[in-house]
Amino acid sequence: MVNSSPAVAAHAEGEEIEVLESTDVLPVAPEDQWKSLFDKYDPENSGFISTERFRDLLAAHGSELDPHKLEVLLALADGNADGKICYQDFVNLMSNKRSNSFRRAILQGSRQLRNSALREEVGLGLSRRLVRHVAYETLPREVDRKWYFDSYTYCPPPWLMLVITIAEVVVFIYYGLQLNRWVLQVSSPYFLKGPLPYHPQLRAQAWRYLSYIFMHAGIEHLGLNMAMQLLVGVPLEMVHGALRIGLVYVCGVLAGSLAVSVTDMTAPVVGSSGGVYALVSAHLANVVMNWSGMKCQFKLFRMAMALVCMSVEFGRAVWLRFYPPAFPPCPNPSFVAHLGGVAVGLTLGVVVLQNYEQRLQEQSLFWIFFSVYTLFILCGIFWNIFAYNLLDVKLPPPP
Repeated sequence: MVNSSPAVAAHAEGEEIEVLESTDVLPVAPEDQWKSLFDKYDPENSGFISTERFRDLLAAHGSELDPHKLEVLLALADGNADGKICYQDFVNLMSNKRSNSFRRAILQGSRQLRNSALREEVGLGLSRRLVRHVAYETLPREVDRKWYFDSYTYCPPPWLMLVITIAEVVVFIYYGLQLNRWVLQVSSPYFLKGPLPYHPQLRAQAWRYLSYIFMHAGIEHLGLNMAMQLLVGVPLEMVHGALRIGLVYVCGVLAGSLAVSVTDMTAPVVGSSGGVYALVSAHLANVVMNWSGMKCQFKLFRMAMALVCMSVEFGRAVWLRFYPPAFPPCPNPSFVAHLGGVAVGLTLGVVVLQNYEQRLQEQSLFWIFFSVYTLFILCGIFWNIFAYNLLDVKLPPPP
């Protein structure tokens, strides 16, 4: 532990005043200013300061921090068994990225969060109440909820799920006008002729493994997917960001179409169910795994309703697949994409949602599931190249 003699303490106290005058708002200061501030308490340039000096730093500059962020820093100081605070942990905090060591220190700390629960705060505007609501919907720990509440600024907004949903609605309206049909559009002879749906005869056109999400079998198909996509996808994107949620969504979409090409080789695919089921199943699994920590209202009832909606949509897909097709020998669209999405959500998706604000590349489970997913994608590609000819599969004629 660094020696904290009275002379050193007095020297540090004098330098605290200098730093306080030279820094305006600590949370948005550049990293070189953070380094300068930390170095005032680390004259040996060891990259560490004692927890006592760290508390001195907080006493001098705590008023410049969000109150919830100050709580987390104090929890870090109390939970550090080595008696030292690492500069990198300090930078991670100020840049809203927390390392694994930072998280463990907080979770193992003896200090309890001293303020009231986030739900008890009053006088919040509509936008801040929405952020608080989303925090309780998606995050199981109070420290994470407070962290998110202080950090979220609506910049950028949850654009990804909204853009995908709007594109799906626009495509559906376009085909509804072209086909003059809104319910069970799949029964139209021209439904599969466009450039978007996946068809086994056109599997060499690689974009169809992703673009099929913009086509839906009918308004009933679009409505259920859109509801789940917005009610679950938008809050998750607000918390975890477009990059992470987009990763889970796209992986579910690609796994869905490849799963169909491997297990239901003669069927086409339409609808965004692969991506939607990846997000919803990951969220529901996260709720179950953190049941006691999740404080969303009526969580049992709402989870039951989510499962009912998923079951209704899956049942509709199974019924449609085995319903006599309007234009044999081409079968109706497959339901296997739903199962591919669920598989992604229960593996890769759970790891993403379980590690809020943690670096995914530091999570061994993430790399395990991502490697398994990559192996599945490679096997699916080779299957599509060689298996259809080797098995002499009789495919329906191209649309």
